[in-house]
Amino acid sequence: MKPLCLLLWFVALAVPNTPEPAIAYFSNVREVHVAWPDRQTFFTVDEEIWDHSRSDLGDLRLYNGESPVQYLLSEQRAGVSSEEVEAKILNLGSVAGHTEFDLDAEKLATYDRIRLRIDAKDFVARASVAGANALGEKSSTSLTPSTLYDFTSQQLGSNFVLKLSPSSFRYLHVKLSPGILPQQVRGAAISNQREQPASWTKAGSCSAPQQNQRSTEIVCSVPPRVPLDRIAFQVAPGQVNFRRAVSVLDAKGLQEAGGDISRVRINRAGTLVNTEELAIGVGGHSGQITISIENGDNPPLALLEVQPLSLERRIYFDPQGKASFRLYYGDEKLSAPVYDYARFFHVEGAAAEAQLGEGASNPQYSKRPDDRPWSDRHMGILWAAMILAVLALAGLAIRGLRSEAGHQS
Repeated sequence: MKPLCLLLWFVALAVPNTPEPAIAYFSNVREVHVAWPDRQTFFTVDEEIWDHSRSDLGDLRLYNGESPVQYLLSEQRAGVSSEEVEAKILNLGSVAGHTEFDLDAEKLATYDRIRLRIDAKDFVARASVAGANALGEKSSTSLTPSTLYDFTSQQLGSNFVLKLSPSSFRYLHVKLSPGILPQQVRGAAISNQREQPASWTKAGSCSAPQQNQRSTEIVCSVPPRVPLDRIAFQVAPGQVNFRRAVSVLDAKGLQEAGGDISRVRINRAGTLVNTEELAIGVGGHSGQITISIENGDNPPLALLEVQPLSLERRIYFDPQGKASFRLYYGDEKLSAPVYDYARFFHVEGAAAEAQLGEGASNPQYSKRPDDRPWSDRHMGILWAAMILAVLALAGLAIRGLRSEAGHQS
């Protein structure tokens, strides 16, 4: 029995200890100055924090004196909450060459989008909308008009969505400019979308564009520990009606990400289409990258600026009347904290931004003691003990077999 207990004791020694946070074990520190101690407060993670903390920011700790302060790490991603329902089409027909119809919006109390299903290609149409609470009501309210289009042959995209100010009319009367026939209107849906735009911070810089035969290449440098999430392009306003494929290559020439940038400004029969998308998403690569824009047989884009961006990360906390805090970071062995504050967090509209002081080395810093399990620090002793324990168990087993054989004889 003793050898078995000895074996279990050594196994227990192999279980690692979970490191606890301590101010002395953080390599870096920054002052956090709060201007509004009675408000929810946040500060933005910058390059200095990225450079000296863990890649997941799990080793950040906020203190008021010697007391830890709970916080929430928040990524400022774009958010869209949407509820979409089908809207019944009524009175679909043609009036003086215009397709017109009514939509029954009974299923949604408030809405700000109409999405039409139109079976047509290569068109531009103006859509006017009026709202009323009864069909055929003369005192209807004109709502924001929209431009619908499809540029399939030019490969410039399409739009079948009418954007409105938030509305609650029971019925909507839609009138399309000539070109769309009643039988091409196949369905409609209304929705209520609440959009929260993403926030970005600059992450490095790019050199001047270089032309390489049928492509434009831009070399960019991103700080090695700062995540790269997006690349934004600024194109001269006079260059319109283009769509170009973009590739992002790492230092070895391997493609890391890709997408399209475009700008459309077309006037068809007095109807103007004006839309652009001048950014692509990137999957977190850092270091040196090369951006390649495929021009084909088209002239190069007149690029005014190319900017790598990182999704803004914020640290939210409750000052509870205090104005001075310290942020400690730089302890690779810590795990990310789990706070009740994060579980019940809600962003307040009056949240105030704190100011960060300069990053500095922690004057109290000392390396953590070797907190590896005893077994990791004394592998030779552990193996010898385990072998002895196994031999002892084998000896006991052999003795038991011999004893049993003696009884049988």
